[in-house]
Amino acid sequence: MKALLVFLSMVFLTSLFGAFFRPGPWYDELIKPALTPPGWIFTPVWLTLYVMIAISGWLTWIKTRSIKNKAMLTWGLQLVTNAMWSMLFFGLQSPLIAFFNIFILLILIVLYIKYSYPVSKKASLLFVPYALWVGFAAYLNLGLVILN
Repeated sequence: MKALLVFLSMVFLTSLFGAFFRPGPWYDELIKPALTPPGWIFTPVWLTLYVMIAISGWLTWIKTRSIKNKAMLTWGLQLVTNAMWSMLFFGLQSPLIAFFNIFILLILIVLYIKYSYPVSKKASLLFVPYALWVGFAAYLNLGLVILN
């Protein structure tokens, strides 16, 4: 159970870092793509996904016990890449650079699903909603690049 708290803490720190970079007047003035959800939806969605990300990492960890395992390495890389998006998009106000970041994030998520599946099917499946949401977020991000 101690390991689960470590994984929850790592994910919490990632979300905390992202929270430093908030939408503001710059973002409000951007032309948004079709299907852009209301701002309030992002908090509950990300809260749910972050818990699933932590549990998935923990499930993989308890089976592998190695940071050298491909699934664990990919889990760590996706977490760092996830943390960078808010800084790139809102902090640097660069939708284009953020799009490249989210594209890499999506690749890492899919790789984690692939690498974790033989280790823990539950861990792998916990990342499917995350992949879907990040795919949708990539669409929104690309839409902002094109429209602005």
